[in-house]
Amino acid sequence: MTAPNRICRIEIDDAGQGAPTPELEQERRVAVFDLLEDNSFAIPARADRPAPEGPFCLALAIREGRLVFDTTLESGEKVAEFHLSLGPFRQVVKDYFQICESYFEAVKKLPPAQIEAIDMARRGIHNEGARVLLERLEGKAELDIDTARRLFTLICVLMQGS
Repeated sequence: MTAPNRICRIEIDDAGQGAPTPELEQERRVAVFDLLEDNSFAIPARADRPAPEGPFCLALAIREGRLVFDTTLESGEKVAEFHLSLGPFRQVVKDYFQICESYFEAVKKLPPAQIEAIDMARRGIHNEGARVLLERLEGKAELDIDTARRLFTLICVLMQGS
């Protein structure tokens, strides 16, 4: 039996976004696969309602310049929708794209020790993005750091054209 407080399906509405690079598309596929394999996601109780029990379906989109988390149950019943400002994510996403670009270039021509150093920096920026996401979702959704990391990857892919 799987835990109820998890994401069982994820949809990414990237309509209107440019096509991601092959590297970004691969990162997206891996993040979705890993997310669905292992995640922790819950919607906390509010004063006017108890905490809903998942599993949850999550749709991510950028609408009107805001990051949208649209959460439903498997039945399609709406649970919650959060609209987050993109501002707090912009710098860390920009830094992440820059380090990823360096990493993808390094893999082609640098020795393993230098690739490893760039990869460590990439993981550090990725962790920072996950931390920003956890802060922005505080009180709205409860998730672990690994789930936040995977969602941050998907946010990066969404923001690549914005």
